[in-house]
Amino acid sequence: MRRVRLYDSLHREVRLFQPRFPPRVGMFVCGVTTYDDAHIGHGRFAVVFDVLARALRRWGYRVFYVQNVTNLDDKVIARAGETGDDPLERSARYFRAWREQMDALNVRSVDHYPFATDYLPEIVDQIRDLERAGFAYRAEDGSVYYEVARFPPYGQLSGQNVQALRPGARVELDRRKRSPEDFVLWKAATPGEPSWESPWGPGRPGWHIEDTAITGRLLGPQYDIHGGGIDLIFPHHEAEIAQAEGASGKSPLVEYWLHNGLVQMNGEKMSKSLGNVASLEAAIATAGAMPLRLYYLNAHYRSPLDFQPEASLREARESYERLRGPFARVTASLASASAGSELPDALAQHANSVVEQMDDLLADDLRSREALALLFQWARTVNELGELSGYSALALESLAAPFRWAEVTLGLFADVAGADAGALDAAVRVAIDARSRARARGDYGEADRIRDELARAEIHLEDGPSGTRWTYRPSSSDGS
Repeated sequence: MRRVRLYDSLHREVRLFQPRFPPRVGMFVCGVTTYDDAHIGHGRFAVVFDVLARALRRWGYRVFYVQNVTNLDDKVIARAGETGDDPLERSARYFRAWREQMDALNVRSVDHYPFATDYLPEIVDQIRDLERAGFAYRAEDGSVYYEVARFPPYGQLSGQNVQALRPGARVELDRRKRSPEDFVLWKAATPGEPSWESPWGPGRPGWHIEDTAITGRLLGPQYDIHGGGIDLIFPHHEAEIAQAEGASGKSPLVEYWLHNGLVQMNGEKMSKSLGNVASLEAAIATAGAMPLRLYYLNAHYRSPLDFQPEASLREARESYERLRGPFARVTASLASASAGSELPDALAQHANSVVEQMDDLLADDLRSREALALLFQWARTVNELGELSGYSALALESLAAPFRWAEVTLGLFADVAGADAGALDAAVRVAIDARSRARARGDYGEADRIRDELARAEIHLEDGPSGTRWTYRPSSSDGS
């Protein structure tokens, strides 16, 4: 497995990545609150952590990636009240739209999208554990709060001085609390709002508790990576640490805290509450999904990203075409390649070197901007070769290698790969049919030869009751 370094927000430094139980990696990222249309800031976190999961898997790690869905909270209820919707039905509708946008952006690494309301038993159990451990108290109305003063490490992630917090600034003024910094775990039922029975009476979970109940069930009391936008560090991620470690008695909850920078408009955080949002759906329709994905990755993930509605999308389209064009020419030539000339050794070695350098850059705290700079240079090299029809299939595969790295690891070129996928499937199906006929006539040597030839091309067959399936699995790249 490749040596990987990641910036950990808790330790405030880049650290060597060492999962608890290698090669397994448990990864959780705070997902969307599905009360309205997603904006392009939401798209950024989704693409950033999709790339992290893709890269770790490429390097040999076995990643289980969970991204929660907050399908019920104050925002969902308030917006549903304005429109007359059922809150949970509204949330389900916007989640479907989110998944469609993720499919367009080629965000396909998430293993599970748990809904908050599907984990009510786990939420209740965790609150009861916090009560037993002395961290939670019940208010007169049946709400349950976390008493921050009982958890001395509170503030370690954000650097907040708890004693300096004042109501009305970054904490909610609520006379039911013992202290302003305390936060709600269970909200007593309000007439007209969804509620569930609990040991404290009818109510619904607070925002923070859903995440730790979900991760406790799916990833355990301690896991490897927690990601999200930098705006979630306080109070949300701070509260997660207090809840999970208070309930389990185990520390640390997370080995590596990763936070992406925000997408800004005119120097301000993009936020629905500020009214300065750019719709993710509209940006995909205007620029195209792959140019938008390139826009996100052409900056370091921890840096703020300034969005100019017309200029940013136009530049993304133009930049993407400078990459897509050469790759499309190579794949088109591959479709009809036969005998031809090979690449000069120096150029073939250069292609391999570009792939290795891009792996190194991404393994150094996801330096996607520098990796893309190398890919742009390679695209110019391919363009300078001129006509490609005289090259052999092996030579063309060498030319394609850096682009294929970006396809697999950065998730780019779904529009190029998709056009080529049908031809690849047809070719593999011909080979599978030939293998099936060989087996039917008892020629198992020929059947094994076809299987082995496909395996050398990194195409792996799986025989089952419904027939033979194939998958393309590039070999992991080891490095130090």
